[in-house]
Amino acid sequence: MSKVILVTGAGRGLGTDIAREALAVGHQVVATGRRPEEVEKTLGGPQDNLLVIKLDVTSLEDAVAAVQAAVERFGRIDVLVNNAGNLFTGYFEEISPAQMRQQFETNLFGPMNVTRAVLPIMRKQRDGHVITITSTAGLVGMEFTSAYAASKFAEEGWMESLRYDVEPYNIRTTVVEPGYFRTELLVDGSTTWPELSIDDYAPRTAPRIEGMKSMNGQQSGDPAKLARALLTIAQQEKPLLRFVAGADAIEATEAKARELLAQAEASRELGASLAYDDAHA
Repeated sequence: MSKVILVTGAGRGLGTDIAREALAVGHQVVATGRRPEEVEKTLGGPQDNLLVIKLDVTSLEDAVAAVQAAVERFGRIDVLVNNAGNLFTGYFEEISPAQMRQQFETNLFGPMNVTRAVLPIMRKQRDGHVITITSTAGLVGMEFTSAYAASKFAEEGWMESLRYDVEPYNIRTTVVEPGYFRTELLVDGSTTWPELSIDDYAPRTAPRIEGMKSMNGQQSGDPAKLARALLTIAQQEKPLLRFVAGADAIEATEAKARELLAQAEASRELGASLAYDDAHA
């Protein structure tokens, strides 16, 4: 069944693959990005089923205008794919407060802006699906990624709660937690390196940066296959609430689940003894 799919960050990486795969199977696609002329060129030029719109996700005004244009062109929006994002790396003390705020503006408040603009349309339709791409880093904290992981953990909490807000209106939600895919996240246009420099961290910072740069183009995940998997989920009557994408992501998620269970059990004796004692209240 053909759907109207709005994709953010469609000018490069996974967003391009999602838009391209959706067009290939007959969906109507609203492809957005900060440079719409590049988005259209990347997707092969003008097409009947394609609407390209300028959208900087950090701008609520852009989001509202993009949604209005999408509805004027196609009449509805069935699926929103919150894909746009970037990566600020570094040890916490070396990430400036301004960089931390920028990370949240794009990775958390950005998808919130677009979702805020789309939900009134979906509520009116009494139908819709919000797919938000977070990361394994939204489940598992890792060295050198405190800003990125913080923004993705926050995104996970928002989406997990949003589910209950919108379920009564037949709006579904899916959180996507990819592992390492061969997207363009690690190129300089998407990755920002630490702004500050602290001597104690210096021996660890340089090797970390070089290691991350060397990973670009070597990741095991195929973004085209991920795009096709997301379109499969978008067609499900009861879509997955979480899609853990990639063997590495599944392994990391299972390890985190075991760790959480172990910590809960270790906390049981002390943690379960904290209720008021009614006899002495």
